[in-house]
Amino acid sequence: MNDYPPQPISYVGRFAPSPTGPLHFGSLVAALASYFDARSNKGTWLVRMEDLDPPREPPGTDALILEQLHILGLEWDGEVLYQSSRLDAYRATLERLKATGLCFSCDCTRPRIKSIGGIYDGRCRYRKLPFNSGLATRVKTDKNLYEFEDAIQGNYSQILEQDIGDFTLLRKDGLFAYQLAVVVDDADQGINHVVRGYDLLESTPRQIYLQQLLGFLTPQYAHVPVVVNEQGQKLSKQHFADSIDVQAASTVLHNAMRFLGLRPAKAQISEPPADLLAWGIDNWDIQAVPKLANIPMHAAH
Repeated sequence: MNDYPPQPISYVGRFAPSPTGPLHFGSLVAALASYFDARSNKGTWLVRMEDLDPPREPPGTDALILEQLHILGLEWDGEVLYQSSRLDAYRATLERLKATGLCFSCDCTRPRIKSIGGIYDGRCRYRKLPFNSGLATRVKTDKNLYEFEDAIQGNYSQILEQDIGDFTLLRKDGLFAYQLAVVVDDADQGINHVVRGYDLLESTPRQIYLQQLLGFLTPQYAHVPVVVNEQGQKLSKQHFADSIDVQAASTVLHNAMRFLGLRPAKAQISEPPADLLAWGIDNWDIQAVPKLANIPMHAAH
């Protein structure tokens, strides 16, 4: 048998928006960072629609997001994966976790958990409530330290039991929780690099915990600074963020690149999106991305 040297694992990254509204500047920053990191590493860049919360998703928003990406020149590889088509996979994974004895039903309300400081106290762990509709399913956490080295933010760690508490995998309304779905999809799609917003940094130890329980590999993570408005709030639909103006695609890309620590020349703002993106791929350095927002919001428009 020939002893060939091992082949390097190819880079697989993704952009996974929730179709609750069109792309705004903050979501573009996350998309662009994941795109640049994948393309600069000659990797695959996938797009996944995290459409697991129908009441919050206006019809047609997914198509609008894809159109915006296309106009900006952010072309993805393969087919777009819709989480709404993956319910059987989440259900099967939840059953796997239930079989470990680590899951339990919970009837605690959000107001109750908020009243005790927001960290779940394990109230329903040993009540042996049935796994019925109308009850949430949680997974037991432990006192171990879960830590990882973020490519932008540095070392980050949590002791889940004291910092988060037992967390939800299936909501009371029957919808699968983000933490479960994202872990299953990243594993099934072979995602080995996750570049996303800083607001998801504290979710990562929970995802690593689930990956370890399920025997999945843990991707490398990088969390880019979150864009905030003048009030210091994360730019989002909830805070009435404006949709990006794709008619000014090069201007928008230029501003997003500056936010990520790239320094395209002012004259490049008149270049077509494809040329700006090519320059960004050639000059991308994830180590140069700032930990926090480096330009005020009014300068980003």
